[in-house]
Amino acid sequence: MMEGWQYGLLLNLENKLPTRALHDLVTLPGQKPVISYGPPGYSASLAAPGFLGRYLVSKLARMGTQVVVPYRDEDEKRHLKPMGDLGQIVSMEWDIRNEGQIAECLRHSDIVYNLVGRDYETKNFKFADVHVTGAERIAKRLVHVSHLNASANGEERVRSVFPNVTVVRPATMFGYEDKLLNNMATWPIWWKLNFGETKIRPVHVIDVAQALANLMSTPQLTRTVSLPGPSTLTYEYLLELVASVTYRAPSRAPVVPKPIALAVARAAQMAWWPLINPDEVERRFIDDANVPGDWNVVGVCPDEVENHAITYLRRYRLAKDYPRPVLFPARPT
Repeated sequence: MMEGWQYGLLLNLENKLPTRALHDLVTLPGQKPVISYGPPGYSASLAAPGFLGRYLVSKLARMGTQVVVPYRDEDEKRHLKPMGDLGQIVSMEWDIRNEGQIAECLRHSDIVYNLVGRDYETKNFKFADVHVTGAERIAKRLVHVSHLNASANGEERVRSVFPNVTVVRPATMFGYEDKLLNNMATWPIWWKLNFGETKIRPVHVIDVAQALANLMSTPQLTRTVSLPGPSTLTYEYLLELVASVTYRAPSRAPVVPKPIALAVARAAQMAWWPLINPDEVERRFIDDANVPGDWNVVGVCPDEVENHAITYLRRYRLAKDYPRPVLFPARPT
């Protein structure tokens, strides 16, 4: 999903010339020498500091691609440097409102991944400034990452500028740094809105990153690609799943009525880092769109959330519960 926009979560990629270097040769003791995987050129990657971006970069690092990362905060892109070979990760300071800086970031690119987004507004940037106006300024061979439930306004503005754009719509993603399983383990009360009956189709962030990386080697798609998870689940089931993995009793907090939740969220907007915002409260009452997935188009088979829950939630167990087995709850019929 779109996040980290103010740090320039825009992946700008340029294929290298068909040459090899000495460091492409890998020799391991007792094994035959091998040449590094990927198209000819330096093995390189670049990830923006957001959730999806870093996983996409880990995929692109093996594909011989030079990546330019626009950023606003110097500290938020440093961890990306070791993901590629020397000179392959290029950081460029930018402002999404400055068309000159955008043009400079994109001018050598063969493909652009627009992952720019945030799930709450700030005093400097409203949703429309980022998801509509900002997206409208970015054009090339463009892959615009939206969301399964997103309004089409931003996508239509992008298409008006660049008709050949590929719009990718993943569902809510889970992973190590996610805002789904981690928040359920720490703030379960906000996921009980709507009595936990809201239906979502969670998808693994690594599957989405692989799908985006696969677009590098496919013909340009002038269409919308939907990437929902393989199963439709309720928040209630996911809360039970989190409790079963962490061995923590499910939250007994009462369900907060929507008007009260909205009032708390509006008050939280005054904080520098709000725990929840009004838009999130509204999303807790919206089922994920019931549309068919296009995973066959990108050559990926999405995985179930249960297969990865222990990996991302074991850290929330007490020491005495750490080695205990996982007993998943029964899925609702």
